[in-house]
Amino acid sequence: MRRVDRLPLVLGAGACVVLVAVVAVRVSTRVGLPSLLIYLGIGVALGEAGLGIRFDDAALTQALGLAALVLILADGGLSTRWTTVRPALGLGVALSTVAVAVSIAVTGLALWALLGLDLRIAFLWGAVLSSTDAAAVFSVLRNLGLRGRLVGSLELESGLNDAPCFLAVVLLSSTVALSWLDPLLVVYELVAGGVIGVVLGRLGALGLRRAALPATGLYPLATLAVCIVAYAAAQSAHASGLLATYVAALVLGNSTLPHREGTRSFAEGLGWLAQIGLFVLLGLYVSPERLTGAVVPALIAGAVLVFAARPLSVMAAAIGFRVPWREQVFLSWAGLRGAVPIVLALIPLTEGVPGAQALVDAVFVLVVVLVLVQGTTLPFVARTLGLAGDSRVEEIEVDAAPLESLRADLLQMTVPEGSRMHGVYVRELRLPEGSGLSLVVRGGTSFTPQGESRIQEGDQLLVVSTETARAAAEERLRSVDRSGRLARWRGDTGGTPALRGGRSPARGVPGPATPRGEGRPGPAPPPAPPPSPPPPPSRARPVPSTAAPTDAPTDPPTEGEPDAGTPDRAGGAADEGSGAGTMNR
Repeated sequence: MRRVDRLPLVLGAGACVVLVAVVAVRVSTRVGLPSLLIYLGIGVALGEAGLGIRFDDAALTQALGLAALVLILADGGLSTRWTTVRPALGLGVALSTVAVAVSIAVTGLALWALLGLDLRIAFLWGAVLSSTDAAAVFSVLRNLGLRGRLVGSLELESGLNDAPCFLAVVLLSSTVALSWLDPLLVVYELVAGGVIGVVLGRLGALGLRRAALPATGLYPLATLAVCIVAYAAAQSAHASGLLATYVAALVLGNSTLPHREGTRSFAEGLGWLAQIGLFVLLGLYVSPERLTGAVVPALIAGAVLVFAARPLSVMAAAIGFRVPWREQVFLSWAGLRGAVPIVLALIPLTEGVPGAQALVDAVFVLVVVLVLVQGTTLPFVARTLGLAGDSRVEEIEVDAAPLESLRADLLQMTVPEGSRMHGVYVRELRLPEGSGLSLVVRGGTSFTPQGESRIQEGDQLLVVSTETARAAAEERLRSVDRSGRLARWRGDTGGTPALRGGRSPARGVPGPATPRGEGRPGPAPPPAPPPSPPPPPSRARPVPSTAAPTDAPTDPPTEGEPDAGTPDRAGGAADEGSGAGTMNR
């Protein structure tokens, strides 16, 4: 059969695999099983033990695995918010450098003593196993609603630690004797990769803002191309291409790009495709017959990694950051492994290192066991340690479309369920000068809002803003979404980290401390104004129709006076004497 005649069969089979993998995501979410295990199972079912497809090209698997990893890191960087990772920057960098070095040393020495491996081969095992997987972390942790800096530190670690682990594996896989210059070479490659990523990310953001591309779909393609160029440029300069990719994507994802949310959605879809293809490929490559002999070494290595290397590396990285013991325990348990260690294990195999095939088989078994054990128990561990938040509440997403001729942007957002923006009057938004709410779509009906209009859950808001006021407008919208109309008084200026899966103050979590003067009796609340006519009926959740205050308050409420523009989470009503509408959640 000619190759062109096989094309429909190949395309059809590939599409069927993708469809099965997409359905598997839904199934895995319901049963609490990490989806990557299902992808690996699909690959094994297609391989020589299942349908009989034989695929044993280690070099091709490694090359395709690195290409998929570049796309996964680009997706992770583009979807990571700087406001989330900035408070955890120091801890995240320490976890991806100091913790990696400690983990390699502890794992290598333990396996040298327990398995009788050559010392250099034992450290090679440690380098392969010390990399946490970005795909596993991004897909699991963002659904837990974690509070504090945990999400930021773990996302940074998974995005940054692939680079030092990759460099360590390459050095240990070579036949050249190690020297004292090798650590300096690693430092150079990491620093140079980070600098290249920052420079190309900023240049790409500047070019995309100035370029008036003829089609909306070109912006995601151009953004992703910049990330891949960063990888290629860093590798050409003998720097870390993986680090440059993640850093460039992080810079681009947090810049004021046209159609930024559309770009993130495109990168997320491509990242899912890369994950599916990578895990299916690895499942197709592995031989189940060899795995039985790798079970015992894999379990020994896993026990050393989980109960010794990972906790010690977290303790070493947390020195100086005052990390509570509960968070250190969770960080120790949340070192998820996925496809990256398997891809790294293929490097010594292609270099002809003795015992490399046994390493690949053991790592495959270990990844399956750790993902099955750690991935399914992370929600329980987070709840037991008191670190989990409300995963049902999501942060608002603000998208932007450029209006080049007017030097302005059109911002679009949807008020999510549980938002404190519900019930806020339009004039209480206090958007910065140069921006304004121009249209509200509610229940399929659009109207031009007035100052006395009240925002409801599910409303779609269109805000027109000048280029100079856009950033401040986005920050104000997010702060009101999290903290209501008194966001500024509560200290939420939009730059406060808003964790995915929860917001601060969260449901049932106390808000920020009150300013000085707490405990002194404040002035009595003003008398309630005369009632105004009720608003027109709406298909959205009704808001009680009391009159708006005659003037939006600029001072903080006195002690005991509720935030009238914020929903009462406990189910009670706000003080009727506050002058604003009440809301019973």
